[in-house]
Amino acid sequence: MRIFDPHIHMTSRTTDDYEAMYAAGVRALVEPAFWLGQPRTNVGSFTDYFDGLIGWERFRAAQFGIRHHCTMALNPKEANDPRCAGVLDVLPRYLAKDGVVAVGEVGYDSMTEAEEKAFAYQLSLAVEHELPVLVHTPHRDKLAGTKRTLDVVAESGIAPELVVVDHLNEVTVGLVADSGCWMGFSIYPDTKMDERRMVAILREYGTDRMLVNSAADWGRSDPLKTYRTGEAMLEAGYSESDVDNVLWSNPVEFYGQSGRLLLDPIEHSTPTGETFEGNSVLRGSRK
Repeated sequence: MRIFDPHIHMTSRTTDDYEAMYAAGVRALVEPAFWLGQPRTNVGSFTDYFDGLIGWERFRAAQFGIRHHCTMALNPKEANDPRCAGVLDVLPRYLAKDGVVAVGEVGYDSMTEAEEKAFAYQLSLAVEHELPVLVHTPHRDKLAGTKRTLDVVAESGIAPELVVVDHLNEVTVGLVADSGCWMGFSIYPDTKMDERRMVAILREYGTDRMLVNSAADWGRSDPLKTYRTGEAMLEAGYSESDVDNVLWSNPVEFYGQSGRLLLDPIEHSTPTGETFEGNSVLRGSRK
């Protein structure tokens, strides 16, 4: 099984996770810029974080044989904080960086006016930079949030095939399927979707335009949920080709629209003695 996780927050994960992901078949991923849990109080904290995504984290993933890509944005939750508004001014220079394959996560958290303004502006940046967009749907009042999300996307003029609407469930998937946008699903141990429910959705809506991710942030989550979804698909009678389509070909097709994917195999699948700005992932001896 080869896996491209299209939405996973590796900044929050350990090197053990990278090793386990590689062993399960993960060879590429996309890490979206997101809220870190602790509120950021100035634009500089964002730029340091963005620099880490395109530098250190990309290096760290490569040390474990995994191609790392990312998306850049002012996330919906922090769009409400006026101290963070200046991020929108520095975002264009990050959208031009190698390894940045989309604008995201953008969208709604509490469906405020400030969130909508940031959402609409960042959609315009995606159009200007000819990049796909990763859209976060709110965890509360998800149906209304998804409906408004699709309205704002349509108003922006961006082509629907350049948009993935994420964190969907049984209630919202039909709306996004009808819109022509891609459908994203986060598979979690306790919340959002699980792998069995995901298989049921695939049975009803098919495998086209479907992106399955583990999201795997700083909360209780599992970076192997993509692999476990693949197992559940096989147990349900799907072919290996079907699994490959959902877990590899679909994310490659969607993010490949950026023209920036790097998918050639990395020679080393265990950490080397290489450093990034003097830093190494090596700690102690390895046999």
